[in-house]
Amino acid sequence: MRSTPREKGSSITRVLEIIEAVAAAKDPLTPTALAEKLDIPKASAHRLVQTLESEGFLQFGLRGGLLPGERLHATAVNILNSGRHKALRQAILRELSEEIGETCGLSVPDGLDMLYFDRVQTNWPLQINLPIGSHTPLWCTASGKLYLASLPPEQLERVLPRLQMQRLARNTLTDLSALRDDLARVREEDLSTDSEEFIDGMVACAVPVRDAQGRLVACLFSHAPVIRCSMEQLLGFVPRLRAAAKELEGIIGG
Repeated sequence: MRSTPREKGSSITRVLEIIEAVAAAKDPLTPTALAEKLDIPKASAHRLVQTLESEGFLQFGLRGGLLPGERLHATAVNILNSGRHKALRQAILRELSEEIGETCGLSVPDGLDMLYFDRVQTNWPLQINLPIGSHTPLWCTASGKLYLASLPPEQLERVLPRLQMQRLARNTLTDLSALRDDLARVREEDLSTDSEEFIDGMVACAVPVRDAQGRLVACLFSHAPVIRCSMEQLLGFVPRLRAAAKELEGIIGG
């Protein structure tokens, strides 16, 4: 009996297809569902998933579905930081920062944090130093709230109770009901703000950078000391941030 092209597929090809499917799935897939979706033997799918989990590329969620693991997240960030992409991103961020006169950068979700993975610092003497590689909370930052607002309702309700919503600044939201209301506004406006919620004396705003399927892949933010730039002034730059986000989508949105 002649083998079909699928049967001839190498293990390496199947591994890459599994990673691709898990990363693209709207809802976490079980190994069985993954085997059916990719038309590969269930035993092979379970074996490969087990290997990918043990190596840290995949992990199981609370309901048994597969999610990207730490090594896959790290790989994605490294790809985004590759030479060609980094040069183009930096050019866009630098032009944006020079135009609005404040620090601009990109952050990506990383578990229950946001990770700063690119940034151009303003040249003003008074600065707020959040270097590349910083991890910041979800519930009290502009980027974090933008990411939370992008989650499907069921997933959001699983995440919210796990946030340690301690007060970090004078305006930090520590009540889940108030945070839900704020996230509804963020979702409606497609814009998130931080008015001294993370750091006293700092205001920030963020807009989404999406992939070709419309999913949030990064947050483009700007932050400034309130003594130099009010929230109202910062929001005046939102049209320019949205234009830059569209440019960035062509580079990292796929």
